[in-house]
Amino acid sequence: MADSIRVLLGKIGLDGHDRGIRMVAAWLRDGGMEVVYVGTHQTAERLARAASEEDADVIGLSFQGADHVPLCKQMLEQMKAHGLQDRLLVVGGNIPRVDIPLLKEMGVDAIFASGTPMSKSVAYIQENAHKKRSKEAK
Repeated sequence: MADSIRVLLGKIGLDGHDRGIRMVAAWLRDGGMEVVYVGTHQTAERLARAASEEDADVIGLSFQGADHVPLCKQMLEQMKAHGLQDRLLVVGGNIPRVDIPLLKEMGVDAIFASGTPMSKSVAYIQENAHKKRSKEAK
């Protein structure tokens, strides 16, 4: 495992709004991470395959619509199917605070709802990306 953190970002589903995730990509790069942005209108299967091919430590999803719960469920299923349970799954965007406990219970590692300071997101990923992979390897 390399020392740098590799983050794969993308949007699954029909949501084509990607201004926020492009800003997140720039901030993560400024935080010293390698970032691969695969774009909008992806499927969970394509993102999981890309994360495996890119050896990503972190998969990041952004949501603007109300479909984050079923799409996160699909992503978690695909991560399991591709043996990626040791990778961080973080989500951000317009996530109602009432849905955060459910997403965490499903297996999403962190939720950064709109208004979360970017420094908090970057610090969380820096602290936990390699920790989860090495923890799962034991």
